[in-house]
Amino acid sequence: MTDIVCTSPIDGTEVARLTSASASVIEATLKDARSAQKIWSKVPLAERAAKLSAFVDAMLAMNQDVVPEIAQQMGRPVKWGGEFRGFEERARHMIKIAPEALAPIVPEIKAGLTRYIEKTPVGVVLVIAPWNYPYLTAVNSVVPALMAGNAVILKAAAQTILVGERFAKAMIAADLPKGLFTNLVLTHEDTSRILSSGAIDHCNFTGSVAGGRAIERSAAGTFTTLGLELGGKDPAYVRADANFDHAVENLVDGAFFNSGQCCCGIERIYVDENLYDRFVDAFVALTKTYKLGNPLDETTTLGPMATAKGAEIVRAQIKEAVSKGAKAHIDPSLFPQDKGNGTYLMPQVLTNVDHSMSVMIEENFGPVVGIMKVKDDAEAIRLMNDSPYGLTAAIWTQDEAAAASIGREIETGTVFMNRCDYLDPALAWTGVKDTGRGVSLSEIGYDMLTRAKSYHLRTI
Repeated sequence: MTDIVCTSPIDGTEVARLTSASASVIEATLKDARSAQKIWSKVPLAERAAKLSAFVDAMLAMNQDVVPEIAQQMGRPVKWGGEFRGFEERARHMIKIAPEALAPIVPEIKAGLTRYIEKTPVGVVLVIAPWNYPYLTAVNSVVPALMAGNAVILKAAAQTILVGERFAKAMIAADLPKGLFTNLVLTHEDTSRILSSGAIDHCNFTGSVAGGRAIERSAAGTFTTLGLELGGKDPAYVRADANFDHAVENLVDGAFFNSGQCCCGIERIYVDENLYDRFVDAFVALTKTYKLGNPLDETTTLGPMATAKGAEIVRAQIKEAVSKGAKAHIDPSLFPQDKGNGTYLMPQVLTNVDHSMSVMIEENFGPVVGIMKVKDDAEAIRLMNDSPYGLTAAIWTQDEAAAASIGREIETGTVFMNRCDYLDPALAWTGVKDTGRGVSLSEIGYDMLTRAKSYHLRTI
């Protein structure tokens, strides 16, 4: 057993220390989950929905405590509230669509035959949640997995280790059967052993590309199905006909909210040459209004990054870009809290950038964005596709037909028009290339959490 420690990015103090589960506890958890799942799969869908709705209610009741708790664990300012608005939207949507999404598929009628396809639960689902949006990312899988009749084991990230305890507390309040949902404190080694054992039927992981590859290696040969949401380098393209003020305001927010630590945050922007200079000036001016500081202060709009290591990656990318000729527009004197090291990192806007610079091609997951001038749609499409990732892409235009046409050419899981950094639970959340594989949310998300079982019943 190992102590899992959460150290606050605010001041380096210890927020929480939990001991990882012992081998015997892990074994018992897996056994109990399997037993509980067999019973739960026979529970009527309406009853499952009622219990999971109660779970959502119990989570929402914790919001006042969760907001400062998240700030202490990973640095998001309390000014922006918690994650529970999106949490509730996603959970309630997946509960609502479950009867239709899980309904049997019935082909055309043939005389003397009853034919249909049932969607049966996969069994035991392991959800490995990240620290950047620990409630939002976990709920994407936890609620639909349970609605589909599965048991769930949650592994929360070390940086937000208390999130798992909140989930467990709300599940108890909702009176879910014992063993159906378990929050397990696990080391990476424990997680690997569980996957290698074949005791898990499906694993949903949100994290880095390296982490996704480690998950695949651990599960190799077990035939465990995987849902992997990995890295991103999400682009935005501002066309000449864009609503200028709206584009600037939303893209600044899309780049710097949560200190840039967003799965689908904007990391690179391509602007039509006719708007470029004006856009850069307005973007820089708005960026300068951010206040970097203690996330527990209600006036702070930009908190520290979750870890000093993550901040150093961003600093290194900025340094490399400037050494290759990029222009940094934000003066460090505006953000004295950034001492050049540690977790407090000022926002930065870079121009004179190109794709020879890591800041334009490698994920940074921090408060920096590069802006490039483009002459037309074709150049924007080429640059947006010049990436090993493909989670979302945002197009800013008044022409919906153009957005759809451009979107068909972009290698990405989601195409936005005039918005970014959002997840619609009615749509499939998915990615291409190194961003991963699989789908969460929407009706299609339920297909990841169920198996098809065909019935061919002949009447004699």
